[in-house]
Amino acid sequence: MEDRIIAYGGQAVLEGVLMRGQKALAIAMRAPDGQIVVHTEKLSGIYQSPITKIPFLRGSILLWDALGLGMKALTISANTQTGEDEKLEGPMLYGTLAVSLLFAVGLFFLVPYGIGKFGQWLGMGVWSAALLEGIFRLVLIVAYMWLVGLMPDIQRVFQYHGAEHKTINAYEAGASLTPEEVAKYSLQHPRCGTSFLLTLAVLSILAFSLLHPFAVYIQILGRILLIPVLAGVSLEYIRWMANHLDNGFVRWLIQPNLALQKLTTREPDLGMLEVSIRSFNEMMSAEKA
Repeated sequence: MEDRIIAYGGQAVLEGVLMRGQKALAIAMRAPDGQIVVHTEKLSGIYQSPITKIPFLRGSILLWDALGLGMKALTISANTQTGEDEKLEGPMLYGTLAVSLLFAVGLFFLVPYGIGKFGQWLGMGVWSAALLEGIFRLVLIVAYMWLVGLMPDIQRVFQYHGAEHKTINAYEAGASLTPEEVAKYSLQHPRCGTSFLLTLAVLSILAFSLLHPFAVYIQILGRILLIPVLAGVSLEYIRWMANHLDNGFVRWLIQPNLALQKLTTREPDLGMLEVSIRSFNEMMSAEKA
């Protein structure tokens, strides 16, 4: 069971689901004509390299590559819906990813820092300003997820996100992978990326508070340099919790992460579950091949 828990992950895309194993990935999408279209490919060698055995270091590196796979999957699924054949790969792929990450860093890390500095300008102490920064970051993340979840197209993506969770939960429970059976399983999953964001936000409160006594340029540079470090720690923490859910304290500890997933998952219909199951089965076949 531990190999099952560690080896597989998923991600919702436009009208479809990406499932990733250790050697291959599969993207199953519902085409405009109602048919399920599947794209499979081998993963880069980094997923089989010794680096995946090094705690903390593996987190930030595999996260970067996983983000790249997500961008590529979104492009493939969008092309399926529009009938176009635009490719996003190589320098263009990672250039787009870099711009997206810069936007995320600015919005979720530097803007809250500015709020903290504004609090100091109003007369707040260093540590109070650090707490204000962290709380604002948490509120910003939750508000962002809630607001985008109001968009009809994103709600469908969140339904596919729920289908992906249900499929992996059913697989890890050893259940039959049929839409009717998979529908019985939970929308929440301990390894979800939403859990990663919450963990990262909480850790940043602790880590960034230590930077407040320093000069402004050190505070800003430190926040940027600490992001991959905190990302690695967050992924290891989520990995550890997922592997110790038989412990009552861990089950209590993970509740905020699971609660936040209610913002990024919706109950899928049977057709969406069919797509998710197809993606998972195709990925497993590619793994064995």
